Amino acid sequence: MFQTYDHAESSAQRARQEWMAVLARAPQSMLDAALSMHTQGQPQWLRRPETGLMMVQGRAGGTGERFNLGEVTVTRCALRLAASTPEAPVGVAYVMGRNHHQAHLAALADALLQDPAQRAELEMNLLTPVREHLAHQQALRHQRAQTTKVDFMTVAREAGDGQDEEDA
Repeated sequence: MFQTYDHAESSAQRARQEWMAVLARAPQSMLDAALSMHTQGQPQWLRRPETGLMMVQGRAGGTGERFNLGEVTVTRCALRLAASTPEAPVGVAYVMGRNHHQAHLAALADALLQDPAQRAELEMNLLTPVREHLAHQQALRHQRAQTTKVDFMTVAREAGDGQDEEDA
């Protein structure tokens, strides 16, 4: 079996993987706002939105052996734009949860982003704001986690300082 290092990825493949990862985590409200002018007409469905389960794997400490962590609900779909030719790009999306409309919008955005004429506009109006939103959410999660952090060296010093004063 071929491994990922056996095949050189093109920059176009890496760019698509990156924007698909962003679209998979984009809130529906941001997708709606950015794609409101692109949602006219029905797409040619290759796979209508459908919901199922996927197994999520983890690694102990991020470096250990993989183990099955649990299952998550995922909605997926694939489409071709309504006025497209059979050679037109196919938009694909996988999003966590049961939101069929969000999966539809993410697949629509994927198809539109493959068109070089629309990529710059969507990069500015959709991908950049979503990246900023996701970075902000990550910073908030990090800040919340820091409030629960315990520095054991500080606890040991504080406990040690109190005993020294009692002995004196």
